[in-house]
Amino acid sequence: MAAATMVFLPCWGSGHFMSMITAGKRMLDASGGALSLTVLVMQAPTPAKASEVEDHVRRESSSGHDIRVINLPAVEPPTTDCVAPEEFTFRYIQLQASHVEEAIAGLSSPVTAIVFDLFCTPLLDVAGDLAVPRYAYFASTGAFLALTLRLTLAGIREDLIVRLKQTEGTVDVPGLPPVPVSYMPACLSGSKIGNCEWFEYCGRRLMDTSGIIINSSVELEPGVLTAIADGRCVPGRPAPTVYAIGPVIWFAAAPEHQQPHACVQWLDTQPSGSVVFLCFGSNGVLDAAQVREVAAGLERGGHRFLWVLRGAPAGGSRHPTDADLDTALPTGFLTRTRGRGLVWPAWAPQKEILAHPAVGGFVTHCGWNSILESLWFGVPMLPWPLYGEQHLNAFELVREMGVAVHLKNMDVTEADMVVEAAEVEAAVRGLMGGTEGGRKAKEKAADMKDACRNAVVEGGSSYVALRELMRGLCPGGVAPSP
Repeated sequence: MAAATMVFLPCWGSGHFMSMITAGKRMLDASGGALSLTVLVMQAPTPAKASEVEDHVRRESSSGHDIRVINLPAVEPPTTDCVAPEEFTFRYIQLQASHVEEAIAGLSSPVTAIVFDLFCTPLLDVAGDLAVPRYAYFASTGAFLALTLRLTLAGIREDLIVRLKQTEGTVDVPGLPPVPVSYMPACLSGSKIGNCEWFEYCGRRLMDTSGIIINSSVELEPGVLTAIADGRCVPGRPAPTVYAIGPVIWFAAAPEHQQPHACVQWLDTQPSGSVVFLCFGSNGVLDAAQVREVAAGLERGGHRFLWVLRGAPAGGSRHPTDADLDTALPTGFLTRTRGRGLVWPAWAPQKEILAHPAVGGFVTHCGWNSILESLWFGVPMLPWPLYGEQHLNAFELVREMGVAVHLKNMDVTEADMVVEAAEVEAAVRGLMGGTEGGRKAKEKAADMKDACRNAVVEGGSSYVALRELMRGLCPGGVAPSP
């Protein structure tokens, strides 16, 4: 009989897809060869995302792990008007149900479990019909998981919608101090109120799983993970076991003899700890007015900087383009900052940059993968949340972890909200050690670097959680030693 396999159903976004595949490879290693991994790949709804996924799959095919990829048939995107991208994603994924069921039923290997991305929870019933244990992979924070589970309580969603519309008050997220409404996830607020219903639905489906595998650790989020385990999110109904196996960080092997990226070569010429790195994620774009304010703040502040500046999406796409620096930046900015600053208009290797000793601070959109990378390398942060759950992530960085300095105008998602140059200048100065808060954030980030690395080595909390998870998945009930 063929070896048992785990079936993974990831979402196509890079932050979800690669995080989940990397977690799968870690699970394969922990199984000691007792399991294989089958990945069901949905056709992404846009050509750009489809190309990204193809690139990821191509790389993983040569990783040396026992991974089989099955490409699911394409489906027509939903025609129903959607209030937000998240709703579109949920509806699009629902259309994949029959293809997923057929793919799993056609496998020659016995299936030990199916693991679903958060956005794929509408397909959980497929696993139920096949009598296969079902797990969720949660690529975000324990705090967002706690909030998602809490939305399932009677009246909580309605109360949250009222508070979001009033833009005042606080919200109870078990395991955290009272969270101001301004820090609520953007995917639940503003014009996207309808998304509350979808995330409530996700919370209910997560409660139906055999367990939740999360890209976090008890060192990073002790309060919220304990609150979930203690049943404080959904009183009266125990939550599924949460396996905190993070940080799960994807490191791509560089081709042999490849020259370092131009950004890395530039960093090689800079003093240790002197450069502030600005990057707003794969979908993060600042409007023209905000770009000018950031430029002015960097110029006036005098700090060395590496700024990954992307251009606005084109042709109805949501994805940034390469920036035209001549039109995006103030006249003469590049000349005046030559030598101490580099503006890069395209994709840049974020992990390599954060790992570089010249980098002393990170201005980030607060995507969870970016946060974990920054913590892994011990780099303090300046949160600049834009979308998704990033505002709640920013709250944790400042209030709970203490690894970040505060940006006064945190709620920069409003159309008329611009962070002015003076605030950018002051915040960067603090981040780079110019204030007591910045110095403490740097010390705390160094502590978190050690905590992250200790969590995943033998005896660490995430190592133990992974072993516990694999005991239930491996044939015979006990995972061989990695």
